[in-house]
Amino acid sequence: MGLCGVGLAAGGAWLIVVGGSWYYFLGGIGMLISAFYLAKRSRKGVWVFALVLLGSFIWAAWESGLTYWRWVPRMDVVMLLALGVTLVMPRLRQPFPRKLSYTLSSISLVIFAVVFSLAFLPLNHYQSAVAPGIASESFNTNTASSTNPNVADSPSEEDWPTYGRDNAATRYSPLTQINLSNVENLEKAWVYRTGDTPEERWGAETTPLKVGNKLYLCTAMNDMMAVNAKSGELIWRYRANLDKKDIPYTAACRGVAYYQVPESQQSDGSALCQTRIIEGTLDGRIIAVDANTGEACPDFGNQGQVDIKENMGVTPDGYVAITGAPNIVNGVIITGHQVLDGQARMVPSGVIKGFDAVTGELLWAWDMVKPDIDKVPPPGEHYTRGTPNMWTTATGDNNLGLVYLPMGNSSPDYWSGFRSEVENEYSTALVALDVKTGKPEWKFQTVHKDVWDYDLGSQVTLIDFPKNGNTVPALILPSKQGDIYILDRRTGEPLVGVEERRAPQGGVEPKERSATQPHSLYHTLRRPDLTAKDMWGLTPFDQLACRIQFQMASYKGMFTPPTTESRWIQYPGYNGGSDWGSVAIDPERGLLIANYNDMPNYNRLVPREAVQERGWQTREEQNEQPQSSQNNRRALSESTGFPQAGSPYGININAGWRLPVTGLLCKQPPYGGIRAIELASGKTLWDRPLGTARRNGPFGIPSFLPVNIGTPNNGGSVVTAGDLIFIAAATDNLIRAIDINTGNTVWQDVLPAGGQANPMVYQVDGKQYLVIVAAGHHFMETPKGDYVVAYALPDALNNTD
Repeated sequence: MGLCGVGLAAGGAWLIVVGGSWYYFLGGIGMLISAFYLAKRSRKGVWVFALVLLGSFIWAAWESGLTYWRWVPRMDVVMLLALGVTLVMPRLRQPFPRKLSYTLSSISLVIFAVVFSLAFLPLNHYQSAVAPGIASESFNTNTASSTNPNVADSPSEEDWPTYGRDNAATRYSPLTQINLSNVENLEKAWVYRTGDTPEERWGAETTPLKVGNKLYLCTAMNDMMAVNAKSGELIWRYRANLDKKDIPYTAACRGVAYYQVPESQQSDGSALCQTRIIEGTLDGRIIAVDANTGEACPDFGNQGQVDIKENMGVTPDGYVAITGAPNIVNGVIITGHQVLDGQARMVPSGVIKGFDAVTGELLWAWDMVKPDIDKVPPPGEHYTRGTPNMWTTATGDNNLGLVYLPMGNSSPDYWSGFRSEVENEYSTALVALDVKTGKPEWKFQTVHKDVWDYDLGSQVTLIDFPKNGNTVPALILPSKQGDIYILDRRTGEPLVGVEERRAPQGGVEPKERSATQPHSLYHTLRRPDLTAKDMWGLTPFDQLACRIQFQMASYKGMFTPPTTESRWIQYPGYNGGSDWGSVAIDPERGLLIANYNDMPNYNRLVPREAVQERGWQTREEQNEQPQSSQNNRRALSESTGFPQAGSPYGININAGWRLPVTGLLCKQPPYGGIRAIELASGKTLWDRPLGTARRNGPFGIPSFLPVNIGTPNNGGSVVTAGDLIFIAAATDNLIRAIDINTGNTVWQDVLPAGGQANPMVYQVDGKQYLVIVAAGHHFMETPKGDYVVAYALPDALNNTD
């Protein structure tokens, strides 16, 4: 008890100095006094500790209310000490009766056991209303073109022909064979292993396609393959021959595209590549192969591939990577690309290019700073460097001839002083391009002068939205801040209100900060701003450390400006809100399903001189060194900070705000959740944590406890007409089925590796399958793998009744 008292008193004094709660200091002093008297075997030690216990309970109740996770660090050590005190009561100079001692110790044990067992209840599960049945009007929308038919505009019920299942990106399957009444019987049908598991920066994030009897997918290092949809047996494989130097932040290939060449463009007498699979690669290529054989399409570009890096200028290895699934709109391939974060101001351009899906010909290029460029820059020039890029997957409307680009930020992410006015207009904005010309039709910005890396990571979803008695062609735009916007997809105008609210000012660039920032009045996944009471830990000691850090940091709510004199708190962090997993909808019932992260970052801008002293290097500089030195410096840099060369500051990011040594998160649980929202109104129907603590614990040691703590998650969900949501995403390596009506888990299974990918659903030969790629993720600290796992009902239970 004396050691506990010393720790709490010393830390508590520090907390008082920085403006925090007095409890820890007073509680620590009380423990020291109690320990002093108990050492003398005096009854005073018991009475002093009784006051500490009572005061702790009153303080915990005042700060915590009925919020379970707040009670844990405030009372766990105190209750253990109480147990110890009750056990020494009969050994004092004036002993207490043994019966009283044993009674109180038993009560302490029972209280501790009851409180511990409460962790296994479905805490933070909120349901406000019953999910509606069939909506009065369907939210299905028309994306089809009369002149350019596409199988993903109205896919067969049995298929999954594009990344979001259909061109509206609904992630909704009308299949019902697997449903609430039988999902508990799901079992593994087959497992295929790709043989592609990078040693570092793993995280394939792949969602396969299914057309006919084949699944099409790509691996972490961009090999493409077709497997039998019924058995999982390999049909063909195309090797992209990448090197690990090509890996950007993550070796990801979220998906491929399926394209059927229009009859008017089909080659006479040749069946090769009449249907083709198209992917983007980590080294900036677009590759087209025959869907039946995997042979490269000779009529596409240079023997089946084109290089998007042409006319970008210097593009160091790992800087330009296509990680999102290609989108094909009216025969035009649009991919976008990732430009490696945190490196420098003058990195390769974020230029968006459109290529002919048959020939690979460059049709147009959109350079926002040089809009007069139609395809390529004048001789001797290149596309504008450092501009916002689109690293995620676009959504296309063949009917309107528009493609919707969720744009990222200008480089570097955390310094805005050198950006042009045009960059400030298009940064962190949804941009609609005309696919014939590549010219912008409209834009909608979700952050003004973004210095928080709040780039738009989610693919937008297309719906018909009710408005003034009619339906309007609309889209759903999720954001990392947690706001969800509903826009008229013809014009970009909000269909539900957007409010400009006063934003915090100050930081290292006070003149650059926008006076206001947009907020959606439709729905937000975001929680209230953090307070000192939200700081957490497994014990009062790590909670105390987090409270000290909170008090010492700059925090003015969301959009707190970056600082260098002290840390600043970014909440939500750059992982969302919503990220690349996107949302799923049930267009028949009018439901939107969104999983989300709820974690802060703890950041600091580092002056240039200090960056150099710490040896933070750009990837380009690392690439010029011997391989062993490259690996060491890359690991050092990416675990501590990024140089942001060409700006006054590097950036040190504590993603998730974790404590050193223990690795515990400073914010109280939950850290991630999943929510059902009524599409028509934006009203929350239910909300619950997503992910258990079975693979998480202090010092990186798994707890193996099925406590539904709500973990960080990467990946999205699929919704079916069988009233089910299927999702993995969390760090517990589980794939689960959730009742869409209540949010309750109705089935789950342990995956052989992390499930950071979007699942998909299809049917072949009368049997419905659920498929997830389990490849793990380095950032999420889940185990690596190369598994494609398929689930189905036992044959005896298969029916379509």
